[in-house]
Amino acid sequence: MRNLFRFIMLSATCLFLVSFNDFPAQPVHSFPIPEQAVFAGDTMPLVRNDLRERFDRELSHIAYNHGFTLLGLKRANRYFPIIEPILTRNGIPADFKYLALIESNLSNKVVSSTKAAGFWQFMPETAKEYGLEVNEQVDERYHIEKSTEAACEYFRRAYAKYGDWLVVAASYNAGMGRLSTELQKQQEDCFHNLWLNEETSRYVFRLLAMKTFLAEPQCYGYRLAKSELYATVRCVELTVDSTVTDWAVFAKEHDIPYVLFKEYNTWVRARKLDNKACKEYKIILPRKEDLEFDPRKIKVYQANWVMDN
Repeated sequence: MRNLFRFIMLSATCLFLVSFNDFPAQPVHSFPIPEQAVFAGDTMPLVRNDLRERFDRELSHIAYNHGFTLLGLKRANRYFPIIEPILTRNGIPADFKYLALIESNLSNKVVSSTKAAGFWQFMPETAKEYGLEVNEQVDERYHIEKSTEAACEYFRRAYAKYGDWLVVAASYNAGMGRLSTELQKQQEDCFHNLWLNEETSRYVFRLLAMKTFLAEPQCYGYRLAKSELYATVRCVELTVDSTVTDWAVFAKEHDIPYVLFKEYNTWVRARKLDNKACKEYKIILPRKEDLEFDPRKIKVYQANWVMDN
């Protein structure tokens, strides 16, 4: 019996080796690191060993986390054209669109373990501080336009305080109070010389690495066709300024399934709206002609994201 067992194990090992040799592993590459990274006009030097290695860690994580990164790239084609004009209109550098990407991977359904939610991952109290309505029936953290406006207000306040966009980005993760304390205690005025907790330290380097990756995703092995990007869906806007007893009935009255109503109005959190104050809410409904997949309607946000643009 013992000899039979040894024979079986030896045979299995031989089969494994034959199989492995027939299908060799694909090569794994380490990607070149630039001498510096620029974000919103501010420069992060990457020639110092520690800074270079921290950037390399995040770039490698983005490049090799294929499923997550691929979805973010596809979604960026849909949502960057919505986010960037709002940033520009508010005087915020367009590079901050990458912050929304690393916060939520551009999914407005993401809720963190600390209850941060939406594209920009606002905490409930912070969202209210920046003018967003958050309650059981309405949560504007899930509203892409309004939450982006709120994020812009945060960035304006932080830049007025720090005068450095990289520090502003770090404060979005750590909070202005904590960051100001560390700047004072460490007698520094720039991010790359600050000793911070692991999360905030990685956060800014992830932001820089994401911008670097999206500048040339093909250099990291991402080969997409135009038809594989997500299209921006045209919508019509309706104003609601009264109580809605049942949003599902509302959706049916406007000839749209409730599932699509919720998809495009994720900020609606309950089945009804008790609008005693007659506040105006903007409801968006996708145009029927845009609901069916049509690659001819896809507009490519950045030409070198695809192979066939």
